[in-house]
Amino acid sequence: MWSFGSAFGFGVHSEEYSSPPSAVEPETVRRRDRASGSPLPAMLGASGPFEIRLAQNKRDIKKAQRLRYKVFYEEGGATAHSRSALLRRDLCALDKICDHLLVFDTAHRNRFGRLKPKLVGTYRLLRGDVAEKYGGFYSQTEFLIAPMLARHADKRFLELGRSCVHADYRSKRVIELLWRGLWIYAQHYEIDVLIGCASLPGTQAKKLALPLSFLHHHAQAEPEWQVRPCGTSAVSMAILDKQEVDPRRGLASLPPLIKAYLRAGARFGDGAVIDWQFNTTDVFTVMPLDQLGERYIEHYTVPAASPAFLPDGQENRHENRAA
Repeated sequence: MWSFGSAFGFGVHSEEYSSPPSAVEPETVRRRDRASGSPLPAMLGASGPFEIRLAQNKRDIKKAQRLRYKVFYEEGGATAHSRSALLRRDLCALDKICDHLLVFDTAHRNRFGRLKPKLVGTYRLLRGDVAEKYGGFYSQTEFLIAPMLARHADKRFLELGRSCVHADYRSKRVIELLWRGLWIYAQHYEIDVLIGCASLPGTQAKKLALPLSFLHHHAQAEPEWQVRPCGTSAVSMAILDKQEVDPRRGLASLPPLIKAYLRAGARFGDGAVIDWQFNTTDVFTVMPLDQLGERYIEHYTVPAASPAFLPDGQENRHENRAA
């Protein structure tokens, strides 16, 4: 469901995907708490020159699409459809009904030396109540998640996807600011569960035998959260027997983002899906927030009136694409 360098399982939802019926612009369908009716501020926090915001209009969404195109297609080697290639934007019908977290570098200067905020990171968010109105989650194009959703009909789901960070900004500060914004959003809408399609680079399952087998044997979701792939591009994750998987090596072989989610409490479905367009292998990821570690809750919870401040850290490359 998440990857800061690839497109998170969204090969199908390109401009070729039929638009949701009667799709309306983001500001008219979302960002209002179902319980309280209180609006969620567009500005969610800051860290030094970086600000985390919610997209407010088409212009903001187009900026996110351009960044995604740069990361997924130009850098990641995904195959663009003709219109995406012409516009140099990662086009997807779901963008119209999703919220978009955006991180801007407000200290960026253009080629003339003038201050011009630059979009450097983004996350796409699709809430369950919105997905229900407009045809479902993206994950349902790759995985059979309806039974799992039915088992937890009392819970509020949030699907994460299309996450990426500009190559020049893959620092701890930017990535954690995205996560801080995600946590604020999830709290505001009283989200219970995060889901999505996390990506491993490459489409040859045998070359991904160690990470896939590690997730299957050591990080599989409990039966109540379990899902399986659908379609002809499904592959088994149990490539190696459990005794052949060294847990330490298996953990080290995971992409940074999947590793981070695992440490936070995420678990994974049974089976993976090859995404030929984005040159990735996707796994279904589920994270009930009541299982999130206390240290993560304390780290990302800040007073609503206070800007998020995060220390700089080591550069980190994340890989993910979805919803």
